[in-house]
Amino acid sequence: MTSRQKTRNPRRAARPRETRTEGEQSRRLARWKGRARKERSGARRSPESRELSGAVFGCVVVLAGLGMVMVFSATAPLSAGEPIPPHFLRHVSALLVGGVLALIASRIPLHVWHAIALPLWALVLLLLTATLLAGLRVNGAQRWLPIPGTGSAFQPAELAKLATVMAVAVVLSRRDGHAPVPISRFGIAIALAGVPAALCLLQPDLGNAVLLLGLAGLLLFTAGAPLRALAAPTALASAGIAAYSIFNPYAFRRWIGFIKPWDTAQEQGYQLVQSFVAFGRGGLLGEGLGDGRQKLFYLPEAHTDFILAVISEELGLLGVLLVLGAFAALLVAGVRIALRSRQRFAMLLSFGMTGLLTVPALVNAAVVMGVAPTKGLTLPLLSYGRSSLLVSCLAVGVLVSVARGQAAAERSAVKGAVPRGLVQV
Repeated sequence: MTSRQKTRNPRRAARPRETRTEGEQSRRLARWKGRARKERSGARRSPESRELSGAVFGCVVVLAGLGMVMVFSATAPLSAGEPIPPHFLRHVSALLVGGVLALIASRIPLHVWHAIALPLWALVLLLLTATLLAGLRVNGAQRWLPIPGTGSAFQPAELAKLATVMAVAVVLSRRDGHAPVPISRFGIAIALAGVPAALCLLQPDLGNAVLLLGLAGLLLFTAGAPLRALAAPTALASAGIAAYSIFNPYAFRRWIGFIKPWDTAQEQGYQLVQSFVAFGRGGLLGEGLGDGRQKLFYLPEAHTDFILAVISEELGLLGVLLVLGAFAALLVAGVRIALRSRQRFAMLLSFGMTGLLTVPALVNAAVVMGVAPTKGLTLPLLSYGRSSLLVSCLAVGVLVSVARGQAAAERSAVKGAVPRGLVQV
């Protein structure tokens, strides 16, 4: 027997190896849980975290509250004889469900979002495919998938935007430092956005297809992809949109209505001209809540795509500035959340969720004011549309989750955050 064997602790030698391994794992897990609990409680006590969460919550309350009022006002003429418009009841029920989803999403750790992002993206592809095969066709577009036993339908393209942002953020988060985005990950990110965008085009849904590609481009730019690398996909996408608009009669009519709204005021430009009339009638203070006339069967889709025109007519320029100011504040809060993220995935996810909420708002406002052609995109949190409202609430919950720093303890799941692109820290 050697001297080393003589000095070994007999109790330790007699201890089974399996038991020692299990004990070490239990102690390691207990230490990890304690550290995670400590960091989460510290993040909740952080004044900056509370400030950012409160800013997001305040913006959402203003937008959602105003949305309820304006959906009631815009849909009341559609429900003459009804004490409460059915559209309003459906909107409020979706908002309540969305609030619960946002609360649940805000409590989910970041590593869970990281784990389910790609499976969720795959599920969305199945839903988009099912929509093409068995979806409901409304106004010439097959975008809605019926939910059995409920009498309702869901628009998978809305969920596709959230799932695509998450999936692209996962792919781009697997990189450290300021090195350029690897060409392989660049291509994967483009594919993750391109496949659902192509399925949206087949419905057809040009607006959401363009938005999907735009959000992916935003994340690539934020992740540090060189502008010259983004130039080729951007040119290719622009050429594709131009070709689609030329060979698709419906999309071509929208461009004609945008370019010559007054010359086609009774045809392609009718909706945009009626929106102009609503803005002109509203002036500075508006006609008064509920006193708008354009919603009385003059302005098509007044409660969905063009609800900002109803706000302008009834609440005036001040009402429009309130909406735009709330979205601007939400944008600032989202960017601040992203910049203070300690993990790369959290940073990209924050930018993505912020873009998912604010970019459609910017596009919708541009369409209603005649700055961009009609895209068929709703105004997040304000327009009637249960699918859009639910997904917007989910995006808010994910953004608040990052703001509260719940995922800061999950260091092993993602890489460190290094904001790139326009954002420098």
